[in-house]
Amino acid sequence: MATGLLALLDDVSALVKASAASLDDVPAQVSKTTGKVSGIVIDDTAVTPKYVVGLDPSRELSIIYRIAKKSLINKLLILSPAAFLLGFFAPWAITPILMLGGAFLCFEGYEKVHAMFSKHHADEHSPEDHLKTITPEELEQTRVKSAVRTDMILSAEIVAITYSTVADNPITTQIAVMLFVAVLITVVVYGFVGLIVKADDIGLHMAQEKNHRQVRNIGKGIVKFMPGFLSFLGYIGTAAMLWVGAEIIAHGIPFTSHALHNLEVALADVPALAWLAKVVVSALGGLILGFLIEKVVVLVRRMF
Repeated sequence: MATGLLALLDDVSALVKASAASLDDVPAQVSKTTGKVSGIVIDDTAVTPKYVVGLDPSRELSIIYRIAKKSLINKLLILSPAAFLLGFFAPWAITPILMLGGAFLCFEGYEKVHAMFSKHHADEHSPEDHLKTITPEELEQTRVKSAVRTDMILSAEIVAITYSTVADNPITTQIAVMLFVAVLITVVVYGFVGLIVKADDIGLHMAQEKNHRQVRNIGKGIVKFMPGFLSFLGYIGTAAMLWVGAEIIAHGIPFTSHALHNLEVALADVPALAWLAKVVVSALGGLILGFLIEKVVVLVRRMF
């Protein structure tokens, strides 16, 4: 009996040591993973503010909190478990699912570009239609749903990359890294989004007469700078949707994946130019793909 108990304790001790050793590797794996997903994190940060701009300023932080909460829930309770299950039972399905998400990003990005440049976009509905269509509360709800939907796709890419990075590690390391990356990226992205959206309020506070002249000048500069910056960020966010969506699809097709890789290799002597070329090619490809998807969607709607 004593011998069996000692053997059991030895097994428990070995398991604890193995778990501790694997957990020691978590910071390195988190660092490695965040480096790989940094581009998507930047895209997510650029995309989100446009969903908040134009709404009641007093509701901005509340809206960002709602989006961030849903984003974290999606990462922890839906996407991460789905990645584990698919990785175990159907690893072949991960890439097609991500490509569908990429196609949706291209479609949504194209619709936003079309809305920007269509001369007749503003005349599609009469003023009376606009007045009776939506209330501020409904607009807020629509914006939150749209932001969460876009974030879901970007988060799925982040989770997929994270899982692929730690797939060969012990299960404790996989779970810990997935957890840390989900929380860290959500906090960083929406922390920056909150700072960007409320920067004009910070500038107004700094511009008050009670502050030092230099502080007031900086505050006034922030207030003048932010409207143009937010508009620019909106364009960057739309371009990012096209870029990321097309790149997700390209990586799922061997021919296009090799073509992007060869483009980077050809310009490897100038890393910034190689990155820019890949972004431009991906964004243009995403725009074309979004156009084609939009035509298919219109055809299907007419049929049904």
